[in-house]
Amino acid sequence: MFEKYINFIQNQSFTLSQNRLPTELLIEEDGDLSVYYAPFDYINTEAKIVICGITPGFQQAILALEEASKQLRQGATPETAKLAAKNTASFGGPMRSNLIRLLDYIGIPQKIGIDSCSELFGSKSNLVHYTSALRYPVFKSLKNYSGTPSMVSKLILRKQLENYLLPELRQLSSSTLIVPLGPKVEEALILAVKKGSVSQEQVLGGLPHPSGANAERIAYFLGEKPADKLSAKTNPIKIDAAKEKVMAKVACI
Repeated sequence: MFEKYINFIQNQSFTLSQNRLPTELLIEEDGDLSVYYAPFDYINTEAKIVICGITPGFQQAILALEEASKQLRQGATPETAKLAAKNTASFGGPMRSNLIRLLDYIGIPQKIGIDSCSELFGSKSNLVHYTSALRYPVFKSLKNYSGTPSMVSKLILRKQLENYLLPELRQLSSSTLIVPLGPKVEEALILAVKKGSVSQEQVLGGLPHPSGANAERIAYFLGEKPADKLSAKTNPIKIDAAKEKVMAKVACI
């Protein structure tokens, strides 16, 4: 799809001060839901691990568009521009550091032959594929989509799963590990398992979402905060069960 928008992206200026994406990038609308194009098309088929978010947010979309535009103006090939755009926009800020801590804690480095998952964002980036259940940015009432309505049951969203996510996952090795970020993404991967795009053994569900807003759940999962110090919004029994399950799965890889 990148080629369809390449001329517009190359000749457009993108900044985070914008309050919405250009209408020229609108793919589809249904009620208060809208889907826009941003260059998240690149697929690393050689990846040993996939980090799967829910959908690119507005900030990620602008960063990807900005980088793709810069690359194209500098004469980069479309494939190089797509790769640079995706790497620039994937899981930045506090989310990245929390994600690294969680993946290191459950033992991913030993399974893919690195010292720390921080290397996935640097010298070992060839081992990881960053993606989203909904490849192209989805907004609800012009705000970042957070999982409601369900992407599995809502037609405009399910089409993205069936047209992009499932074929994307089929391009990966059957030994590639897949880490869904949050329960809404796990729902999409349950669909992928049912459709035969991946196996259940590949999916490492149960990690707390690595966003900064989820700090308490992350701290408990990592053993940094005891159960008796948790607020009422955090359920240690649920986290313990998810942790035990994912640790056991990783141990068997």
